[in-house]
Amino acid sequence: MPELPEVEVVRRGLADHVVGRRIAGAEITGLRVARRHVAGPEDLAARIKGATVTSAARRGKYLWLVLDADEALIVHLGMSGQMLVKPAGLPRDKHCHAVFDFADDGPQLHFVDQRTFGGLALSPLNLDGVPAAVAHIAPDPFEASFDQAAVVRRMKARDSAVKRALLDQSLISGIGNIYADEALWRAKVHGERICATLTKPTLSRILDHARDVMSEALGHGGTSFDALYVNVNGASGYFDRSLHAYGREGTPCDRCGAPMRREQFMNRSSYSCPVCQPRPRPRVRRLG
Repeated sequence: MPELPEVEVVRRGLADHVVGRRIAGAEITGLRVARRHVAGPEDLAARIKGATVTSAARRGKYLWLVLDADEALIVHLGMSGQMLVKPAGLPRDKHCHAVFDFADDGPQLHFVDQRTFGGLALSPLNLDGVPAAVAHIAPDPFEASFDQAAVVRRMKARDSAVKRALLDQSLISGIGNIYADEALWRAKVHGERICATLTKPTLSRILDHARDVMSEALGHGGTSFDALYVNVNGASGYFDRSLHAYGREGTPCDRCGAPMRREQFMNRSSYSCPVCQPRPRPRVRRLG
């Protein structure tokens, strides 16, 4: 699933190509793409017709277009969703599930999703400008409302692995498997270290690294291990060339030269340095 930098790249593209335009009509094919919109695809298409896109917004991995009717068209990219700006009249992609036409007769917007885990839905906006359907997601490190000290306190109170905490979107949003591994490598902390055993400065340093590495990824257009992760023009990012941990099993650590290792974690793969990021000692449970 694309993480914060990849979704932000798409958001910026939508801001450049779609904001300020009025939707003349939408063709939404198949029930799956609108499964999160309970009333179905026909209702979704009818309700957005005539609406003007006033902004493109994001929280963590969640993306939405703000409409002038105080509603948001939420775009779930899932595993392979793409929002592509294309000239009208071009042949549609085999996996194109929605096409948006605009009143200015300019380029169309296509929603393409090969694996069909993504989709579209309408949601009312809360007073803070976040859709009601996204309100349960915590602020991400780039939001003004992000309170790092409060997040550190919540992490410190957890008796769970620090990587698990980084991936918890109700605690801090936007960080996925790739950038969690990169932040932990930079902080020299193994992902299975227990939050409660780490100092608050260490936890804060991990969050700093997460913000830094995602900011750097944005400058490279995101990370594209999967060719399906592209911007609105269909171009892939290239931050994968700058990764120090993720996907580098067996290659020398960029810091100490030790062969990088891969371990299983929460049905995912975690990458770390066995020297710079030693495993935590097994916890001994006392009886009685």
